[in-house]
Amino acid sequence: MNHLLLLLFVQLSLAFGVAGLLWPERLVNVFDVLMFPWPATHKFVRTNAWAALLLSFVLFLALWVGLHSA
Repeated sequence: MNHLLLLLFVQLSLAFGVAGLLWPERLVNVFDVLMFPWPATHKFVRTNAWAALLLSFVLFLALWVGLHSA
């Protein structure tokens, strides 16, 4: 069950990362709501998308190492 939760986080971060890189204009409205006092820009959305892709990669590596060490 623990691996399923980690896989869910990998998939969600991968999906948000790809969506942020391909459609930043659609996600600007979401980031405007999430980060209320500061205005969201395309650059900010793309930076968060790259961070989400990096997080997805790190979580995948953690899962892969955990499965092969057990």
